[in-house]
Amino acid sequence: MIGQETREKATITPEMAEMFGVGAHYGYSRTKRHPSAEEYIFGHKNKVDIFDLEKTIPLFERAKKYMEELGAKGSVVLLVGGKQEVSNSIKQAAEATGMPFVSGRWLGGTITNFSIIRSRVDRVLQLKESKVKGELEKYTKRERLKIDEEIVRLDDLFSGLVRLTKIPDVIFIVDPKEESTAVNEAKRKKIPIVALANSDCDIKSLDYPIVGNDASRNSIEYFVSRIAEAYNSGKKKGLAKSEPVVSVPDKKAE
Repeated sequence: MIGQETREKATITPEMAEMFGVGAHYGYSRTKRHPSAEEYIFGHKNKVDIFDLEKTIPLFERAKKYMEELGAKGSVVLLVGGKQEVSNSIKQAAEATGMPFVSGRWLGGTITNFSIIRSRVDRVLQLKESKVKGELEKYTKRERLKIDEEIVRLDDLFSGLVRLTKIPDVIFIVDPKEESTAVNEAKRKKIPIVALANSDCDIKSLDYPIVGNDASRNSIEYFVSRIAEAYNSGKKKGLAKSEPVVSVPDKKAE
């Protein structure tokens, strides 16, 4: 395996072996490297940067701990990943955690103009409800066809945001360079950013960076699924703490 050969005498932990297995150690070519990623590069092979996973692991652990804390508090985390390689993992994580998501093109103003975006989400929900109740039957066939087309169009754009009833507490992003508009909006609203970032990203601009391969489906799925698991772990702990303690009175001595 390329990464293991490159490390030579380094000790390979089980977690590191898993990361090697999914190709998490592969960055981009040296020509694409952002200066902030320099300290996380172990070396390179065939002109491709190889990440130092001994530095990635503590970053990942820090991000998972933070996500667990968010889950315990019931914080709203917006999951973002519009690239084709990311979409499925983001949807699965959203389904597992009950969090809102963006798995396609980021709509400008999703955070900074939230009230307008929310009104569009409410619009598609209202149209769907009206259709189910048969309230659209009063329109002509041509009008109903146009409404159906509007439902499909709005659903494609906003279906992942149905659970986003307020500005998110945190945003989780795969490939912050690709999702630069989302990053900028989060920063304007001072929303913490957790992100899986490759060697072409500005690592220092992220609150909780996870430095690794954000271009491979296997690597993306590895990191995103564990981020979701961390959130759910915290959520379970939070629910356990909130459950009322029922005291059982002592039986009277007979």
